Amino acid sequence: MNGIREQKTLKLSPHDQNVVQYYLPKNEVAADLADLFSVFSDATRVKILSTLCITEMCVTDLCLMLCQNQSTISHQLAFLRSLRLVKARRKGKIVYYSIGNKKIINVFDAGIAFLGF
Repeated sequence: MNGIREQKTLKLSPHDQNVVQYYLPKNEVAADLADLFSVFSDATRVKILSTLCITEMCVTDLCLMLCQNQSTISHQLAFLRSLRLVKARRKGKIVYYSIGNKKIINVFDAGIAFLGF
């Protein structure tokens, strides 16, 4: 190569290049998707979301159902709330958590189907 840099060219047709460019997620969308899918990298978060897909619950009940301590559950709920996957409602001194967007159920269904369960 003698110091001359080889220029690489795409092997895709111009049509396919245009299609890929059109559908390729923008950086912000790709980052948001990565954040969303990172939720499923933690089994405790998956269990919390699974439970809340069924019914709303307070932290104490989540702790008992999932056999986890309050600190762990609260930390994970805060993370899930930051992504708007979980919402909270206060009733007196008790805070109840529920799914923030029902579309998350479709994500679970797709994951279960993908895994073949």
